[in-house]
Amino acid sequence: MRKLDLYISKKFITTFFMALLLIIGIVIIFDISEKVDDFVKHEAPIKAIIFEYYINFIPYFINMFSPLFVFITVIFFTSRMAGNSEFIAMLSGGVSYSRILVPYVGCAVLIALLSLSLNLYVIPRSNVTRTAFEQKYVKDRNKTKMRNVHYQIAPGEFVYVESFSKWNNTAYKFSLESVRGNKITSKLEADSAVWDSTKQCWTLRNWFIRDYSSGLEDRITSGAKKDTVIELTVTDFYRNDKTVQTLPIRELNQLIDTQNMRGDANVMFAQIELHNRYAMPFSAIILTIMGVCLSSRKRRGGIGWNLAIGIALAFSYILFLRFSQMFVYTGAMPAALALWTPNILFALITVFLYTKAQK
Repeated sequence: MRKLDLYISKKFITTFFMALLLIIGIVIIFDISEKVDDFVKHEAPIKAIIFEYYINFIPYFINMFSPLFVFITVIFFTSRMAGNSEFIAMLSGGVSYSRILVPYVGCAVLIALLSLSLNLYVIPRSNVTRTAFEQKYVKDRNKTKMRNVHYQIAPGEFVYVESFSKWNNTAYKFSLESVRGNKITSKLEADSAVWDSTKQCWTLRNWFIRDYSSGLEDRITSGAKKDTVIELTVTDFYRNDKTVQTLPIRELNQLIDTQNMRGDANVMFAQIELHNRYAMPFSAIILTIMGVCLSSRKRRGGIGWNLAIGIALAFSYILFLRFSQMFVYTGAMPAALALWTPNILFALITVFLYTKAQK
């Protein structure tokens, strides 16, 4: 059995990395053809394109689609083994179907653990350089202005901004309310709040503060200019689906807690990123078992038929994963349930195929 395990594991790992090299080469060619106009327009240096973008893009892409690469790899080399009657020989020699799956699952677990480690610690840091390059040299699709922003920056502290301009880091019609119990105790309003990167604070212009007393009179103070420090920085206005990709797991969890406390609608981006980092590596194990069950039987159509089925299932998994993210955007499902639903569904399909394949 040790020879059999080594034989299958060698085929698995070798085919997997060969498929990676082939697909990555094709992806890079298509990506260059798509972005070459932006590179030329923004005069991106060749050194930056290679070492800041593609060196960080390759591990990001590999890690994102590694479960699907695993699935196609398993379909490919297992179909060849079945076509050569190797499965018939193993089963005739007294090796059970479950025992044949052991080296498959072992390799899938190793790939899943590697992918999980990259997802949690390595890829986020490399994404910092990659996203910075994209913002500088590729079309920036971020909105230049945000409107009607509401944040709870601390218990009982609420910020409202009518609009925020990314051109000059200025919040217009700024207000800060302090609430104790069911009553407003004070309210700070300003025509604008400009972020001072040197002092790391907000500079308020044409401001006034109304302190509400329990009596009939309120105390009002005002001024033309005032520096203030609150639990809100300019980076909070720049967070989006790209930003969360650059955060290590600890910072990502802290961001989710902060945005939940603030009632920030953008928390869905961080929640999707968090659950996606765990769900994608785990799917490699499910798709590996499914691939073996689909391709271990010798078919009259040969390897082509198995590959067609495998590619169809791979694309259906991607499609289902994208639809599940749309459910989070629309608020129809929580992120945890939506991102794990494809794995749950494909796990049930795998159980059915495994039961059928054993017979």
